[in-house]
Amino acid sequence: MERKDTIFRMLEQDGPFATFESAPRPAIFSAIGRERAQRLREFRLATRYRIIRNQVFDFLHIGSYGDIPGMHRDAGRKTEASKRAYRLLGNMFGIDGDEREIISRVNTYSRTADGVIRYLKNTVLAPYASYIEMTNEIDSTSNPVDLLLIIFDDRYHQKARFEAKRKLVLMNLAGSIDQRERETEIEAKFGRFLDFLNDSVWCQDAKIGELEPAFLLSEHDPADFSCTSVRVVGFREAEKMTLQPGHKLTLIKRRRFLANGRRIPIYVTVRKKPPEAKVLKLLRKNEENPAVAVDDELGLMGVLDEGMDVKFFQKHLTESAIRAGSFMTLEDVSDTLEGGGYRSGSIGSSSRTPMFKFFARMGGMRVEFIVHTNESYLNYMYQRNVSHDEYEVRRLFDSGVAELLFPKEIYYLDLPAIKDRLLALFRKRIERV
Repeated sequence: MERKDTIFRMLEQDGPFATFESAPRPAIFSAIGRERAQRLREFRLATRYRIIRNQVFDFLHIGSYGDIPGMHRDAGRKTEASKRAYRLLGNMFGIDGDEREIISRVNTYSRTADGVIRYLKNTVLAPYASYIEMTNEIDSTSNPVDLLLIIFDDRYHQKARFEAKRKLVLMNLAGSIDQRERETEIEAKFGRFLDFLNDSVWCQDAKIGELEPAFLLSEHDPADFSCTSVRVVGFREAEKMTLQPGHKLTLIKRRRFLANGRRIPIYVTVRKKPPEAKVLKLLRKNEENPAVAVDDELGLMGVLDEGMDVKFFQKHLTESAIRAGSFMTLEDVSDTLEGGGYRSGSIGSSSRTPMFKFFARMGGMRVEFIVHTNESYLNYMYQRNVSHDEYEVRRLFDSGVAELLFPKEIYYLDLPAIKDRLLALFRKRIERV
C-alpha cells in the first residue's frame, strides 16, 4: 500500500527511516549517512526528515546528533530533558494539571501503544505471538526521552531500537486520540447514549441490563457457508441437540422494545472504541488526525428476527429521540438487507455483507447504527469471505499495517503466507461443529 507523507513513514523498513543493524552515528559523512541522504532524495522525504530531525533536537534540547552520545552517559541531563519533554508534551496535547498528572497521562499513551501490540498478539496474530512479542526493555519503558535515546544507542539490538521508534509513533497517535476525546467529551456522550437507550428505547418493565438468552439454530450452504435457514430456540431445546455438519448454534442475549403493539426482541452490542482500536484504525487509514479517520466512536449493532422488525426499530428510534427531547436525523444511510451490495471504503471488507447501516444525529451526538436480521448476522459471523473474523485478518494485512508494525527483516514473518494460514485457521474454526 502506497503511503502519503505522514509520521507512519518512520516505520517503513524499505524507506530512508529504516532501522539498521547498527544505530545511527553522529558523523555526517558516514556510509550510513550518505546512504540515508540518497534514499531521502529518492523517496522525496527530505522535508519530512528535516521536520523529524528538528523535533528530535527540540525534544532533547540539543543542537546536533553529536550531542546524543553524551546524554546516554549523563543521568542528570536525561532527567532534565525528561522533565522538559513531559512539560512540552503536556502543552501540545492540552493536558491540564501539575507535573505528576502530566506524566501520568503521557504514561497512559505508553500503555495504549503497548496495548496495540498486545491486542494483535492475543487476537488476530495469536498463533504468532512468540514472533511479535516485545523486547522486555521496550515493554517496560514509558519515558519518551528514554525511548528516543534508545533509537540512537548501539548497545540495543535492531529489534529493540525499531520497537522504541514504533512505540513513540504509537504514543503520538494515542495522545492525539486522547486529546480529541477530551475535546469532544466522548465519555460523557457515551454515558448519555446509554441513558437514552435505557430511558427511552428499551422496555421499561425490564431492569437495566436484563437480558433474555436464546439460541439461533442455523443451517449453512456447504458451498460458501451462507445461512440457508434459521430459527430461534430456547435453552432447554438447545441442550438436547446434537448438531450435524453445516449447522451452527449461536447464543444471543436479547433486550426488548415496544413497537406496533409488540414487545420485539433485539440482540444489542453497544460499543465505544477503545484507544487501541482507534490507533489501529488510524494506521489502516494512513491518517494522523483522529477527527478525520475515526467517525464511529459511538455505535450500536442490533440483530432482529426479520426485516419488518428492522423497520419497526428504526421508526421506534426516531420516536424515542423525540420523546427524549431531541430530533433525530439519519445520515449516510445504506440498506442492503433486501438485496444489493454494501459499498464500504474499509480495506478488507466484503461488498456481500447485507446490513442496514446509518449514522443517527441526536442530542449532540452522532452514533453509528448497524442493524442485522438473524440471517444477515449469521452471514456476518460465518459466511466464507464475509465473516468478521476473516475481515479482521484481511484488513490487517491488506492495509499494510502488519508489514508496518512487524517488518519481515526484523520479525522473520512471511506475511502473505501467514495471512493465508490465518484465514484457513479461522475458516476451520468457524465451520467446526
